[in-house]
Amino acid sequence: MWVLIKFAITGYIILIALIFLFQRNLMYHPSRAIAEPEKYKLPHIEEIFLHSSDGTRLQVWKHSAKPGYPTILYFHGNAANLGDRAAKFSAFVDNGFGLLAVSYRGFGKSEGTPSEVGLYEDAHATINYALNDLHIPQKRLIYFGESLGSGVAVQMATERAPGLLMLEAAYTSVETRSAELYPFVLGARYLVRDKYDSLAKIKNVHAPLVLLHGEKDITIPLRHGQELFAAANEPKEMVIYKDVHHADYTNEQIVEPLIKAVKKLGMTNPL
Repeated sequence: MWVLIKFAITGYIILIALIFLFQRNLMYHPSRAIAEPEKYKLPHIEEIFLHSSDGTRLQVWKHSAKPGYPTILYFHGNAANLGDRAAKFSAFVDNGFGLLAVSYRGFGKSEGTPSEVGLYEDAHATINYALNDLHIPQKRLIYFGESLGSGVAVQMATERAPGLLMLEAAYTSVETRSAELYPFVLGARYLVRDKYDSLAKIKNVHAPLVLLHGEKDITIPLRHGQELFAAANEPKEMVIYKDVHHADYTNEQIVEPLIKAVKKLGMTNPL
């Protein structure tokens, strides 16, 4: 009996060690198989390359806004690459918005491997490019965070407030979600390296917020979005879609509240 207990304890310790060591493989699922923008029916989107502060070469898709329209800085989720967001990007561009979509390190044609600190540096590089090279006023920027990218967008908003912060399927923190997903791992939240603790940071965001969430989302349950929204400062709005899961929003469900928000905030002024 004691031998079996000893083996069980040893096996459990090994399991926890493996989860700790390979947790970033569980968190990030990048795809490097990406074509040029025109292959995704985005002929007017330009592919450029920036460098993060640590020298990492980053792939960015760029499109200029129509005169008088704001620019979306898009921070994507934890899987695939920019090409998988092509339909959404097309909807943004078709409605006059500018676009800067960074491919995090390790995703698409970007160098390196993903981590929380690394993704923040990639976002910094994109914002710096928008402000310093394109000379877009900070209040004419929209930070759009999708799923994992919601944590990136929230962090950026605490540092340099945009004209609008828009979050899709946002979580409170990765450590909280990890504890929910791995209840058999004692102290799972304390093993997480990349925490993306948006709930602790959202009180320091003083930009208008629009939060979108699907009621049927089981990847990031609705309660995460609701708790984050409750802790956020005004002005804020939450849109809940009853029949939406984690990644099946229609373009209209994304674009309509976006357009409504920018008009209300006076961010569109067509020339």
